[in-house]
Amino acid sequence: MLVVAGAGTGLLVGLSGVGGGALMTPLLLLVFGVAPMTAVGTDLWFAAITKLFATRVHHSNGLIDWPVVRRLWLGSITAAALTLVWMKLHPIDESAVALLKTAIAAAVIVTAVGMLFQKPLHALGRKLRTTDGGHFKAMQMPMTVLAGAVLGVLVTLTSVGAGALGAVFLAYLYPLRLTPPRLIATDIVHAIPLAMFAGLGHLLIGNVDFGLLGHLLLGSIPAVIVGAMLSARLPHALLRGVLAMVLLSIGGKLWWTVAA
Repeated sequence: MLVVAGAGTGLLVGLSGVGGGALMTPLLLLVFGVAPMTAVGTDLWFAAITKLFATRVHHSNGLIDWPVVRRLWLGSITAAALTLVWMKLHPIDESAVALLKTAIAAAVIVTAVGMLFQKPLHALGRKLRTTDGGHFKAMQMPMTVLAGAVLGVLVTLTSVGAGALGAVFLAYLYPLRLTPPRLIATDIVHAIPLAMFAGLGHLLIGNVDFGLLGHLLLGSIPAVIVGAMLSARLPHALLRGVLAMVLLSIGGKLWWTVAA
């Protein structure tokens, strides 16, 4: 079941850049009964390694926008480092497990809602870019760094958001520059060092289950390569809508489980 879960998630990551954290972490909590901090720490490495294999395909196709990636890293890696320091000074103990699960559920729901509004946000960004191009371009860099910082905090705490919310931010901030395949490739590449950096912090804290990670990767690595090769050929809007509804149901289920 772990291998199958890894394969399904890996296929979605390759196709859309989404699912490494938003889908896998809730699955580990709801289906496999993994402890929340272990689920977050293990999933960070799962997402990073899985997306690393997808990156080889995207890079060979020349789809990665490296200047945008570097802007995101400037915000996300810095924010992840500060969040890890905070976690070290304020360890999450058993009394905070319900709060952490609620935070993960909320992150998944916010991610799903963001995906549903990605197209209107892209249209708004396109309108602003074409009608007030000078001001919009002046704000692109600081807003990209800020978006990276938001992702850095969210991913380090919950492992959710690097793919889905990153894609939403990029769709708004670079409506003309990033076509759907370039957006997915750029989003995936940004997420890898962020997940590894945050995952290293969780590894030092002791939140990574290597046996669990190995089974998940056994399924995800071949699946993500297939997904990345098919990415440019599929209707991204339809795929994003379906995935958003799946994430809404999973996030709602996790929230209800905590509340109950």
